[in-house]
Amino acid sequence: MQDKKSTTLLQRHPLALAAMLAAAPAAFLAGCGSNGDKPAIPEGSTMEVAVLATTDLHQNVLSYNYYALAADTSLGLERTAALIKSARAESPNNVLLDDGDATQGTLLGDYQAQAQTIACASTLAIYKAMNSLGYDAAGLGNHEFNYGLPFLSQTLNADLGVAGVSKPAPDCGAPKFPVVISNVYSASSKAPLLKPYTLINKTFAAKGPNGEALSVPLNIGVMSVVPPQIMDWDAKNLADKVYVNGVVETATQFVPEMRSKGADLVVALSHGGLDASAYSPKMENGSYHLSKVPGIDALVAGHSHLIFPAAREAGAPALDGSLKGLPGVDADKGFVNGVPTVMPQSWGRRLGIIKLSLVYQGGKWVVNKDKTQVEARGFKYSDGKTIVDAEPSVAPLIDAEHQAAVAYAKQPLGTTTDFQMSAYFSLVGDVSAIQIVNQAQIAYVKNFLATTTDATLKSYQNIPVISCSAPFKAGRNGPTDFTDVAPGASAAAPVALQVRNPGDLYLYGNNNIQAVKIKGKDLRAWLEAAAKQFGQIDPSKTAEQDLVPSYATIFNFDVFYAEDNALTYQIDVSKPAGSRVVNVLYKGQPLADDADFIVATNDYRAGGGGSVPGIDGSKTIIKSPDANQTVVAEYLKRQPKLQRASNGAARAWSFVKLNTAGPVILRSTAGKLAIAQSLGLPQVAAELGIDAAGYGRYSIDLSK
Repeated sequence: MQDKKSTTLLQRHPLALAAMLAAAPAAFLAGCGSNGDKPAIPEGSTMEVAVLATTDLHQNVLSYNYYALAADTSLGLERTAALIKSARAESPNNVLLDDGDATQGTLLGDYQAQAQTIACASTLAIYKAMNSLGYDAAGLGNHEFNYGLPFLSQTLNADLGVAGVSKPAPDCGAPKFPVVISNVYSASSKAPLLKPYTLINKTFAAKGPNGEALSVPLNIGVMSVVPPQIMDWDAKNLADKVYVNGVVETATQFVPEMRSKGADLVVALSHGGLDASAYSPKMENGSYHLSKVPGIDALVAGHSHLIFPAAREAGAPALDGSLKGLPGVDADKGFVNGVPTVMPQSWGRRLGIIKLSLVYQGGKWVVNKDKTQVEARGFKYSDGKTIVDAEPSVAPLIDAEHQAAVAYAKQPLGTTTDFQMSAYFSLVGDVSAIQIVNQAQIAYVKNFLATTTDATLKSYQNIPVISCSAPFKAGRNGPTDFTDVAPGASAAAPVALQVRNPGDLYLYGNNNIQAVKIKGKDLRAWLEAAAKQFGQIDPSKTAEQDLVPSYATIFNFDVFYAEDNALTYQIDVSKPAGSRVVNVLYKGQPLADDADFIVATNDYRAGGGGSVPGIDGSKTIIKSPDANQTVVAEYLKRQPKLQRASNGAARAWSFVKLNTAGPVILRSTAGKLAIAQSLGLPQVAAELGIDAAGYGRYSIDLSK
């Protein structure tokens, strides 16, 4: 029944009440309905909220390289912490989020997950640091699944609802912030593996329409998605246990749901890069299309280890070529299809900052895009030269874990080498860090075929086994990110290898070895796919040209090897991608299209990773439970002495000679010209100084 006094007021003062409603509808509505517990917010109020974000930390807590056993001031969450501190001082209204791939990627991560599995009551080193920094929420990345669902369940102290995965003990160490994943579901329960989103409730300072100070509540919804390819990359851990939905379909479901439950803002954590090709629910880098889903106010992207928007600091590295010219993308201001978007590189080297300018209109907070600012802030943000100091409170938190990982890394492997195995010049033909991996993979697959009881596999025993591997650490993550095992080794002074070295030679401890059976025409297409790594060089151009414009996909640059160097091929970089590979010979004869080969590779590539034509899982004949990194380590243990002549000098590929009117350059670590000369690489003519990103620039003479 209508209140009598209210009726009287409406009857006596209808114009006055109408005027009140017109002047302050938000204040009136804030006291009504489901939002009745919220204080009145005057129409036209404004507020700035900073979304601070990290991504792809990969257990880089400290500024330290466990493979080189040396400090590395270019990375580490302990330095990102300094950026977080300064950003919070600039923007007191803030939330701190992580976009996944936090727990795997360094020897510290492998030590805690595999060598000396962390006890239930303990908390992962990376989570200790993140807890201390006060993260508000995080999503998962693809690498969070590398160590298996039981490990994930324990370290998150979460019941995943997956058949066969036990509930963790109630006292397991875990993050002190919610970890969400929106597009991964339990195959048995059909429920999300974790909570699909979280609502972060904060009280922030705002300004009323007349400049008056306000204190208002804000509910921030956070969702998270990973690439559907985790089902291929981690099939051994996930098959028949979970399933994955497309990122757009997922957001279309959960964004409205978050709004209905009171989210004033929605932030999407997308562990994927920006790919503007036609959308598919199976696409790996779906952030571009995710940005088109209505209701997303801010987007944090990752996985690609790139910088977006373009870095602002003086002398900053240039925007990666893959992010240039995408429709609807403003790489200077940091907007993707109108949504403020940030991708803060990897390994803690940058902090994503989205300063959302909000205005209260029509009873809700709306993003003022003209005043919103986006930045991927690096360690040298203040002047382009000075690296921020590490936050001193972080390192002591994980000192015991750090020291244990270092001791583990130093354990002897039982092998010596008389040559340095590096990737500084792998993009111009050096195989010193690749051949030993290929030899290990060939030996494993040949032994598998020789000892199998499977009749079909037995019938393949006379088919040639070749192998491919990529120089995983060849500049993708900056000028210090290059494999370098046993520097200074020589026949006169061989160097003893350690436990840390196989991880330097083969970075991805989660990859399992697999083998595919292909034809010669498939092999040729595979070689062409790898050759896409190079830019197309115009011989008549007088301006400088970059031989390798982007290192973002260096893990797709497969280098092939056959015993006795039976396979050789050339790459003509003057040709467009797809028609570069020429003079492919096997045992001195032109490669026949119908020739049979078995290729030793990894589960990522065999299952379709890298989009090699025809390599999509359908040609896989061996799915091994053994990790490639372990295969390399075990092979090294069986080789008491490595020698360059037999383990590091068989170059299968070379460039077609090319005279260029202008300079061609290659980026690598500075100061390594002597290594190129010792390797007999005349193409590396001279060192030309250091570029803005810290890479050494080398002159490449393609006529030699």
